[in-house]
Amino acid sequence: MTHHWETAKKFVDSLANLRFDNAFNPYSDICPDFDRPNAAAIRRDNLTRVLEAALDRGVSSVWVARDLGYRGGRRTGLALTDESHLDAHSRLFGTVSLARSTNGPASAERTAKVVWRMLMSIRQPIFLWNVFPLHPHEPDKPMSNRCHTRAERQACRHIMVTLLELLAPNSILAIGRDAEAALTDLGIDARSVRHPSYGGQSQFVEGVTRHYNLPVAISDDLLLI
Repeated sequence: MTHHWETAKKFVDSLANLRFDNAFNPYSDICPDFDRPNAAAIRRDNLTRVLEAALDRGVSSVWVARDLGYRGGRRTGLALTDESHLDAHSRLFGTVSLARSTNGPASAERTAKVVWRMLMSIRQPIFLWNVFPLHPHEPDKPMSNRCHTRAERQACRHIMVTLLELLAPNSILAIGRDAEAALTDLGIDARSVRHPSYGGQSQFVEGVTRHYNLPVAISDDLLLI
């Protein structure tokens, strides 16, 4: 639907206008080490296509993590999605193929691998997002991850609120305690599961399995990753 494309594009354009110190905006910034010349435009297009499809189809849930990472969303512009799972993301909502915005080998992230194995098992339209929608990094260390600040989170509250109003999900699932606490700080209620990193893979799989009433056999299989 044309109006959904326009709505999605307007939302992504608002993201591209965000500016914070020591935070990479994948929708407007270019990484001098890895990005193609039109990388920001590619990432804007990827997110616009996914959001348009989510608006067309409707979503059952929104999964919300803390912020973009340097091996995942910084490169793809898509939350909890590394370059190895761009095709999986396009299949999730039936979009056209999503494009890579970087040069060199495709980047892979363990968190994304676990998340996408679960998404492929659930087989429901689930939208992925972050409380802070950019990649925060340490000063002078662009390829590092840091937790966003409360001031950064509050400055982006309108983005989070607008997205939830547009998608009207049946449930919101916070991925990790940091994301849960950040959403609470924004006045947004969400159920939570353990983040799959730092030894939390089995708890993440078990938590998602309970939330979606998946067969235990699927959970057992995923724990073999």
